Amino acid sequence: MNAAAPPSPYARIGGEPVVRAIAHRFYDLIEQDAAYAALRAIHAADLTAVRHGLTRFLCGWLGGPRDWFERGPCIMSLHRAFPITPALADQWATAMACAIAAEEDLDPAIGDAMAEALGHMARGMINFGLEGSAAA
Repeated sequence: MNAAAPPSPYARIGGEPVVRAIAHRFYDLIEQDAAYAALRAIHAADLTAVRHGLTRFLCGWLGGPRDWFERGPCIMSLHRAFPITPALADQWATAMACAIAAEEDLDPAIGDAMAEALGHMARGMINFGLEGSAAA
């Protein structure tokens, strides 16, 4: 007898409503908190499309519907057009960790793993300013 596959992280956290809440909280933070001003500055004035895109990306990344992944360019390719410095990557990772941590019913182990993996991903997108980041 085969054991059923364990539920995906997407299912374990509560599916799209929870993912959407995290994505919206993330963008609320970068809109409202001056600590994320540089990150906000690289986004369009209207965040509707990126709120939706982040929700769809996170759904698929967590094991839910993969429609975002089936539409074309990878997440890294989409961000190559933006000058992502180490400071911007850190702002993104911090805002995402805060958005995840604010989800009160989320298993802390899953939340911590999500924040760590997404922070690593954000830092993997650094593509600008590296030559000036070393101490002189």
